[in-house]
Amino acid sequence: MISGVTQVVIEVEDQDRAKAFWTQTMGFELAEDAPYGQERWLEVRTPDKAVVVVLGLRKGPRPTAPDPSLPTSNVSFYAEDLQRTYRELRDRGVAFPPAPVEQPFGWWSLFEDPDGNRFALVPRGQ
Repeated sequence: MISGVTQVVIEVEDQDRAKAFWTQTMGFELAEDAPYGQERWLEVRTPDKAVVVVLGLRKGPRPTAPDPSLPTSNVSFYAEDLQRTYRELRDRGVAFPPAPVEQPFGWWSLFEDPDGNRFALVPRGQ
């Protein structure tokens, strides 16, 4: 059986900007930054060290959601204290299209990186 997730690939337009966002703004750890043939292999690791996020260079245009007004994401991150994390990241300039809101399934929010990727943010254990 599958036991967990080890790696997620996120496409970015500028790897230096993405590296700064994920390490300096979001507090992730730099795991690897090395040449990869003619390209660059860039990995950051979540603070709990459970997942490596590969910051791969986007080859085509930014993807667009079928309905950009819908608050959707393919990747969810968790925080010990959602409200505090939301305030800290917002104060660091992270875009939160919806502030944390209580849904029937629990508290939830959404943030964006500088490349237009959207990520859910939920409390731990939800």
